[in-house]
Amino acid sequence: MTIAFIGLGSMGIPMARNLMSAGFQIHGYDANPKALSVFAAHGGRPGLSAAEAAANADVVILMVVNAAQAQDVLFSDGVLDVLAPNGTVVLMATCPPGAVKSMADRVERTGRSFVDAPVSGGVAGAEAATLTIIVGASDESFQRLSPVFRALGDKLFHVGTEAGQGATVKVVNQLLCGVHIAVAAEGFALAKKVGVDPKIILEILAGSSAASWMLKDRGPRMLEEDPAVSSAVDIFVKDLGLVLDAGREAKAALPLAAAAYQMFLATSGRGEGAADDSQVIRSYNLLNQPRSSA
Repeated sequence: MTIAFIGLGSMGIPMARNLMSAGFQIHGYDANPKALSVFAAHGGRPGLSAAEAAANADVVILMVVNAAQAQDVLFSDGVLDVLAPNGTVVLMATCPPGAVKSMADRVERTGRSFVDAPVSGGVAGAEAATLTIIVGASDESFQRLSPVFRALGDKLFHVGTEAGQGATVKVVNQLLCGVHIAVAAEGFALAKKVGVDPKIILEILAGSSAASWMLKDRGPRMLEEDPAVSSAVDIFVKDLGLVLDAGREAKAALPLAAAAYQMFLATSGRGEGAADDSQVIRSYNLLNQPRSSA
């Protein structure tokens, strides 16, 4: 099976590397020349364009930033035109369910298959091949692509037979992640306001019924002034925006997601979008900052 991997970013490079380690032949493309050089150094076959990388491939995996990039790669950059006639498009980026369905319809009208397979687990999961992979696809496509997915992750879920179902589950995951980070920051801000040591708060909450994976992971970084970036604030501006888009499509009220989105947006709007997402706490601290006397 020949696989074209489009999108060799911080997650794409280790994912492509894991596929090569599993014995798959990988052609790849990224607009960043440095990413292509790293890919080639790991034994991948870089293309000069997305279409060149995808020419006659059996499968093209899209690990791009958003739906707009995925659409450009498929329909403007010529990838769909050069994919093998019975080939499969696998969309692994986080995209709105409606956009995923629209892309699937266009791909399937050409006689090719489409697999909706967003992932969760971040860079660490990509590097360790422990991603959670959420698949919306036909039973036949799911079975055929399972060896590919198992080279990338250790938690594989077939959530439905239609494109968009995987994207919907990923949106729900991002809703909870974003709200968990924001509410943890809100709790720490309250503790700081009344003079309680946030280190003690973290120790108490991490071992209580209020604990969550996000609290244990982001909580320690909230206590740092400028932590290393694991996932940027702007990622949750994007992802919670997708959550709200999905809510509008389904006519579902998502008030907590909307409130969390505004806090991440405020942090980004102050020029801190590239900071670690734990630093949404800065917006809470500013909201609760005492008024300085003139």
